[in-house]
Amino acid sequence: MELELENNNKQNINQIIERSVSEETNVIDKNMDKEMSKEIDNNIDYNVTEEKQNNFLETTLGKTINTALNVGLRYLLPNIIEDQIIEIKDTIIRDGFKEGLNKTVTSAVDLGKSAIGLITGKFDNVSQIQTAITKGGLIDTISDSIDFGLKVGRQTGLIPQNVASIIKSGKNILMNNIESNIEDSLTTQLKGIEKMNEYIENWNAYYKEQNFSKMELEYDKIRDKLKDLFPIEETLKKAHQVENLHKLIRAKGRDFNLSNEEIELAKKLN
Repeated sequence: MELELENNNKQNINQIIERSVSEETNVIDKNMDKEMSKEIDNNIDYNVTEEKQNNFLETTLGKTINTALNVGLRYLLPNIIEDQIIEIKDTIIRDGFKEGLNKTVTSAVDLGKSAIGLITGKFDNVSQIQTAITKGGLIDTISDSIDFGLKVGRQTGLIPQNVASIIKSGKNILMNNIESNIEDSLTTQLKGIEKMNEYIENWNAYYKEQNFSKMELEYDKIRDKLKDLFPIEETLKKAHQVENLHKLIRAKGRDFNLSNEEIELAKKLN
């Protein structure tokens, strides 16, 4: 009987612990969801402006969309001159992109912090970019942008009705071209990040050997590669640490005798 009571007590204690952990986990999850929602809301209120929209369109990803839309429109509208194509494309982007972005981020249940990257053009890591690009993210943003941009273009007379009808009927062609370009760009980016990590590893190896000449070669490769990559936080952080250390050593006449304070400061500066 005592053994049975002891087992029952243990079972009751375990149930209490499990229930407590479960409740605590739910509280944490809810708080995290609230914080995530708050962070996204703050970014919507502050960042979805014409300036931030333009900043995103100046990123590698933004330029990829711009080029793909331009090529797709030229295919759909072969008899329209280049200047008119550019004007139509600019109307879709200027009047449609912000609206499409707002709609996507507002309903971004599964995007999490990737939604913020859609606004700022900056991401913490590659997986955030992949999440942001998938259906429900950037692809839907572009689709909504085309619809809204055409609507505004018709209403303002910037896009003639017959032209808008051609674009609307050929929207699948536009979207397929844009998706294909984004996929190609992402593949190129992944290869570029691999190369960047390779250059950084090489630089660190030469740093340990105190071989500044070879460090210089890798340093130049890193700087060149940075120009072509998406602004991914974890990659930028490692690259900037190399840049700061390299500049410090160069400024000290290639002297590798750095203090701990100098090294730590170089790692923190961006």
